Amino acid sequence: MTSPLAASGLNRALVLIPVYNHGKTLRGVVETCLREGHDVLVVDDGSTDGSLETVLDLPIQRHRLPVNRGKGAAIQAGAKLAEALGYDAIVTLDADGQHDPADAKLLLKVAAESWPIIVLGARRMDTDNVPTSSLFGRAFSNFWVRLECGRTLPDTQSGFRLYPVALLTQTSFISRRYTFEIEVLVRGSWAGLDITSTSISVYYPPGDERISHFRAFWDNFRLSVLHTWLVTRSLIPWPHRRPFAQTQPEPSSSSLLHPVRFFKRLSQEHTGPAELAAAVWVGVFVGSLPIIPFGLVTILYICHRLNLNKLAGAGASNLCIAPFVPLLCIEVGHRLIRGSWWTAFNRQTLIGEIHYRLGEWLLGALIIGPVLGGLAALATYALVRSLRGAPKEPF
Repeated sequence: MTSPLAASGLNRALVLIPVYNHGKTLRGVVETCLREGHDVLVVDDGSTDGSLETVLDLPIQRHRLPVNRGKGAAIQAGAKLAEALGYDAIVTLDADGQHDPADAKLLLKVAAESWPIIVLGARRMDTDNVPTSSLFGRAFSNFWVRLECGRTLPDTQSGFRLYPVALLTQTSFISRRYTFEIEVLVRGSWAGLDITSTSISVYYPPGDERISHFRAFWDNFRLSVLHTWLVTRSLIPWPHRRPFAQTQPEPSSSSLLHPVRFFKRLSQEHTGPAELAAAVWVGVFVGSLPIIPFGLVTILYICHRLNLNKLAGAGASNLCIAPFVPLLCIEVGHRLIRGSWWTAFNRQTLIGEIHYRLGEWLLGALIIGPVLGGLAALATYALVRSLRGAPKEPF
């Protein structure tokens, strides 16, 4: 049957429930989805507790992966099935019972107004039993997504989402597990899709009933690798393929014709405490490198690509003005290479051996720059938060 989620511009949508060892809660989630009138597909990601067997008698689509491959792999497998069945969108819903399937209609209502689009269900995490680690993890994830694609999103870790099926089937993702839900947002933005959110409810069971498959070491390691790759790709001046890009109206007038307005906008862009701290770190680190003729241009380019405040980055680079930071970098580099401090300041060591000094400067800057930048960033973050008042979340 046609899902009641259907609307103009969005013909058919399917609720996709990836499951891994949530046999106790899966049936209740599926039954609620059916009562809401949704078409349902359950993808069993190699469960060992018989999760899929608990819904064999229900009128839904089912698919099983023989071994556990990760949530991302399950969603991608489900997207291929959804495409074959003629669906335009999927709404992913966790099987642990924390979400209300009735909220799926909220996501589809938003999507129908400007299809195609990615819609996040932003969890209202305002109850006393929400783990502090979840609040921090959400804020930290939001920061990295802003850095990588410029989107300010309230809950990039929510598993309740709506995706265009075409995005999942036509994009080559490198993530298969927990990290997939971060990559798909960034890659979707790069592909030209808008990303928006709508508020949804969330239920957090008591700690002794909470089932989590998050593995602190391995999943954080995968996240580090993914963010390193996404940031690196963000800095590469090679255009992203944008199959979903919408035609944008031309600006009414050039910023160059309104310099005061331009610099006001420039000073106010990306001005969250974390973004300003990151811009300061970039400015100090790049400013410490022996690339004086190109330092300012490099800082502006990196801040532009990483959606950071350009004026904050450029201003912070003044901390590295000669001779203090360059001399400190040379001294540290000289000590690392030669085992002693540089004490002979004469024409020969300054001019005749300048190639040695530049090498020592570069080596020292790779140590002094991140450390000094980190101190400046922490001071900036603390100062901005104290002046603005501490927000509810760390970022």
